[in-house]
Amino acid sequence: MKIGFIGVGNMGRPMCDRLLAAGHQLVVHDAREAAVRPLAERQARVAGSARAVADEAELVCASLPTLAAYREVALGAAGVRGGKEARIFVNMGTVGTRFVEDMAGELAAASIVTIDCPISGGPPGAAAGTLSIMASGPKDAFARLEPALNALGKVTYVGEKPGMAQSLKLANNILSATALVATAEAMVMGVKAGLDPEIMLQAINLGSGRNSSTLQKYPGHVLTHGYDFGAALDILMKDVDLALSEGEALGVPMPVCQSVRQTLRLVRAVGGGEQDITRVAEWVGKWAGKQIPKTR
Repeated sequence: MKIGFIGVGNMGRPMCDRLLAAGHQLVVHDAREAAVRPLAERQARVAGSARAVADEAELVCASLPTLAAYREVALGAAGVRGGKEARIFVNMGTVGTRFVEDMAGELAAASIVTIDCPISGGPPGAAAGTLSIMASGPKDAFARLEPALNALGKVTYVGEKPGMAQSLKLANNILSATALVATAEAMVMGVKAGLDPEIMLQAINLGSGRNSSTLQKYPGHVLTHGYDFGAALDILMKDVDLALSEGEALGVPMPVCQSVRQTLRLVRAVGGGEQDITRVAEWVGKWAGKQIPKTR
């Protein structure tokens, strides 16, 4: 299958690697020439714009960092909407329900179907092909896309309306963000009380406190002091803001999630938005006067 792919950064690059390994033909575009060079060396075609990708591929995926980037790629003057071949646009980012609904409506006017397809699992999941993929959109279009998605991870089909998968992804991401912050506070508390962080994680991961941070982020990226999970704080903050906006629009009180956002804002204020999300643990340690030690 020939697939267009726009945005080959921390998530897009490993997904493209998986698609190539599965035998798919790729036409790729990224604003950074250096990002596409390794894919070109693996026989992916490089296009000069999103529209040029859509001139060649009927199915076009996009993995981008901001809502503005998605709007430009999908609907801009050099965007997918003007492409000659594109008939299915696959949004793989977390952009919010309303944004996807509006974008799908505008693309439909150009006879392009939108599949809402946010992903979870971070760069490690993208590289391993173990992403959790949430998809919504017309069943016939989804059926054409599904074989490619199976190369990237496990797919949950949510329903036929674009935007439904966004609601599920926002619920997932606010839980993940809450686990990240709560794990930092719990781990620092335990270490300051004299506990070994390795023993803490061993016990927690056998009990009811187990979560994505205790299973992956802390053993692989905090206890090593690498702080290199591969996801920028600004991206997580975008997702948290979107989740809280969705909750507000639906009339759902979310005081715990509001508190998580406040902590993340403090971390961004002192360390910047480009820092890795696992740096949250480091900052909580600094504020408590006790760092989680390097054990790996």
